[in-house]
Amino acid sequence: MDIQLSPDLEKRLHGAIQRFVAEEYGESVGELGAGTFLRFCLKELGPAIYNQAISDAQACLQERVTDLENICFAEETSYWDAGAKKRIQRKPDHRR
Repeated sequence: MDIQLSPDLEKRLHGAIQRFVAEEYGESVGELGAGTFLRFCLKELGPAIYNQAISDAQACLQERVTDLENICFAEETSYWDAGAKKRIQRKPDHRR
């Protein structure tokens, strides 16, 4: 799977690569060099990063699904229990 970036994002990343190389190595890299390096990173590093992100998302979703019963739980047959609490208490019948 090839990772496709928008032209605007590519342009911003070229600038980031150029600045990184200049600050870290004291070298100048042009648009062509930055573009080549970006394509290399996307082709060589991108799939590993993408796969790890997918794996992390799957683990997160699996954890949420496993805990779904605790998150989304409705008490069953609770009508009478709730009604019992609201009923008027009558005085006990002592006529026996």
